[in-house]
Amino acid sequence: MDDLKGKTEIQILVDTFYDRARKDDLLGPVFNEIIGNNWDHHLPVMYDFWNMVIFAAPGYSGQPVHSHIEVDKRMHLDQPHFDRWLQLWNETVDNLYAGEYADIAKNKAMLMANMINMKIQMSRSGFNTLN
Repeated sequence: MDDLKGKTEIQILVDTFYDRARKDDLLGPVFNEIIGNNWDHHLPVMYDFWNMVIFAAPGYSGQPVHSHIEVDKRMHLDQPHFDRWLQLWNETVDNLYAGEYADIAKNKAMLMANMINMKIQMSRSGFNTLN
């Protein structure tokens, strides 16, 4: 099995992951409510995001913490959402790739899920999490 090598593999990973997440009993309703039919916009943003996270490539300029705090205001995101998201992400990576960058993708996803969940909890408590 090959490792992640660049944006082509990132696109395959992201597309495969979101195909699964959109059908998931827990995550599907969140993605379908928030993104709706706007996947043509969302997926390229995710390609750039994960390309930056895994390969330190330029191209992403969003605010993932802020975006998830806004999602949480519409549909509460709780620990089971993050656990399931990470489980699906890791399974998808493991089904497609193996190697150093696949491991980086899983590690960064774990760190990100924990950080975003923490920032959401802080935001609910009234803390300014964007600084």
